Amino acid sequence: MNEDTEAIKPCYPLFRDDDYQQVLSRKRREQEEGVDAAKIDETFEWTTTEEYQQLNFSREALTVDPGKVCQPLGAVLCSLGFEKTLPYVHGSQGCVAYFRTYFNRHFKEPVACVSDSMTEDAAVFGGHKNMNQGLQNAYQIYQPEVIAVSTTCMAEVIGDDLNAFIGNAKDEGYLPQEVPTPFAHTPSFVGSHVTGWDGMFEGIARYFTINEMEDKQPGSNGKVNLVPGFETYLGSYRWLKRALGEMGVEASLLCDPTEVLDTPADGEYRMYAGGTPIDEVRDAPNALDTLLLQPWMLTKTKKYIKQTWKHDCPEVQVPIGLEGTDNFLMKVSQITGKPIPESLELERGRLVDMMTDSHQWLHGKRFALWGDPDFVMGMTRFLTELGAEPRHVLCHNANKRWGKAMRAMLEQTPYGESAQVYVGKDLWHMRSLCVTDKPDFMIGNSYGKFIQRDTLYKGKEFEVPLIRLGFPIFDRHHLHRNSIWGYEGAMYILTTIVNEVLARLDEETRHMGVTDFNYDLVR
Repeated sequence: MNEDTEAIKPCYPLFRDDDYQQVLSRKRREQEEGVDAAKIDETFEWTTTEEYQQLNFSREALTVDPGKVCQPLGAVLCSLGFEKTLPYVHGSQGCVAYFRTYFNRHFKEPVACVSDSMTEDAAVFGGHKNMNQGLQNAYQIYQPEVIAVSTTCMAEVIGDDLNAFIGNAKDEGYLPQEVPTPFAHTPSFVGSHVTGWDGMFEGIARYFTINEMEDKQPGSNGKVNLVPGFETYLGSYRWLKRALGEMGVEASLLCDPTEVLDTPADGEYRMYAGGTPIDEVRDAPNALDTLLLQPWMLTKTKKYIKQTWKHDCPEVQVPIGLEGTDNFLMKVSQITGKPIPESLELERGRLVDMMTDSHQWLHGKRFALWGDPDFVMGMTRFLTELGAEPRHVLCHNANKRWGKAMRAMLEQTPYGESAQVYVGKDLWHMRSLCVTDKPDFMIGNSYGKFIQRDTLYKGKEFEVPLIRLGFPIFDRHHLHRNSIWGYEGAMYILTTIVNEVLARLDEETRHMGVTDFNYDLVR
């Protein structure tokens, strides 16, 4: 190995050096018992056939590369959106390390979250001792004003009762009685991260309002409540606040993690930055109404707010694209009586102008896409507004009712005629679709890069480029600071998509003397 300190290389291209290549070759030959390259290629080619696709789509008891994450991860994100609130997970330490790492890689920020580190004995006898000591330590060390408790698989399999455990911990003096401790049961073996966000928000709303409804009167504070759901584009929250501010609408954004996940590097560490004040949650039943901005993922929240707060929770679309944003702003205007200001009309006009400028490059392009239910529905609608054609629309954590609604939406536009909707399918299913019925591009999270790699291995003409939109984005930086909601968000989505299309066109037409007659300076 080269030990010259003046020639230190990063991981890539270090492992391309001859000495590392020899080590890797010897390891494969002597330790991995691998098959020869010809057999690997033969198996790979078989996995790109329609025969394999039929077998792939017939599997029932196995998930390969899920297009979702587990419930407690969503509960943690929800908890981070409230002022001076510490997410606390009742379960194994490894699970919390995974959640923190997942968010670290996406937001490039430290994420506060604690675990009471249940181990094998707690899995047999229950985790009440872990809960007692964990709550005591978390409160004494980190001094939160609220501790929001969720669970992992281990606690749920044994059947730990959070309400009883938290109550006992307070009664036995491990935690002061006055410390608010909302909670949600979030078993990882059912649902997904969006289910966990919904459960945690319902738990927080219930904790701070269920016993304080006697003096509440819907409409008395003149505000509109906005419940964002599991949203990781921080600019989306900021667009909401700006847009409603320009309308002159008083709004309560019930969960706002923007500051804690985007703190400045100024020498001061802020463990609890920003967040929705708990007093706003307590006052939320007095609002004119509550808008659920990702309605497909907020079923428990909707039921609680309608039954307890007596709000209508009128139907709105996730504010992605032109129609989705129009629908949202008009609903806010209808509820509050506030007109949509000229500033937002101008912003809308700029979006329409951008769509007109770019439509010729997107018209007829075929896309595969995946993600969470509301994200996929909003993105699919926007693609059809741009004249693009969704081909493979996949959502792992949706239900049959979502699939029916998606198909009905696609039937309303000629650009949806060729679309196929897949509910409950994973990214290994998406891989089969991309190699047997090639779209022009994929839209999804970073995990799609492996599908792109596999399609390229089959041959350059089979490659399906990935456009990174969604969650998580691990292998690119700072995209989470943008908005995908509102006219501003639609501009970002459009800019991202059309420039990826143009970059691909440049790649295909830059071969000198072969294809460069279309290597144009002006696109």
